[in-house]
Amino acid sequence: MSLLEARGVGRAYGGRWVLRGVDLTVAPGERLALLGPSGCGKTTLLNLLGGLDRPDEGRVALAGEDLGAAAPARLAQLRRERLGTVFQFFHLIPTLTARENVELPLQLLGWGREALEARAGDLLEAVGLAPRAEAFPRELSGGEMQRVAVARALAGRPGILLADEPTGNLDSTAGERVLALLAELTEREGAALVMVTHSEAAAAACHRIVRMKDGRILEAGR
Repeated sequence: MSLLEARGVGRAYGGRWVLRGVDLTVAPGERLALLGPSGCGKTTLLNLLGGLDRPDEGRVALAGEDLGAAAPARLAQLRRERLGTVFQFFHLIPTLTARENVELPLQLLGWGREALEARAGDLLEAVGLAPRAEAFPRELSGGEMQRVAVARALAGRPGILLADEPTGNLDSTAGERVLALLAELTEREGAALVMVTHSEAAAAACHRIVRMKDGRILEAGR
């Protein structure tokens, strides 16, 4: 059974279709890259897969549940419990330390203090930032902030991680390290990964590359 599935999905803005007729499946534990030029519909598709937007046609299902038909409260629950997201521009909370940023989703899930501290510590160790746990985002480099964001996204043990150009705001060295961590940690955690990118090198870190152009999938081979 597919973990995440899109069937006949389309999305229009201002009367113009930016995504149309998209079929896509993501298997448990799979790393998949959505590859294509700017404006091809990659991020629009990622937003639909993550329940941040609803399709104008077709269906997106997470573990068999239709995201487009879910009530707002249920959709928020699904996103909180089953999805993790890594953004290009980090979106860390500036008034929280690295450790507190990683702990925050666990607090929202109702984890107890001892368990969430242990989980955050484990993840910061895994991304090589245990010594920087009490640093604020302004005290971290771009690569360090993105590693905190990866740890935060995986904190609640989601079944799937969505990453929108996770290396787009990093230099090549920091970007390579983040890609390696995404591959290593999603495998360790048993999570699938869907990554939007325009970089062939970044896409090569995934099991499968889905090429997009003009709102449609051109190729979805391995």
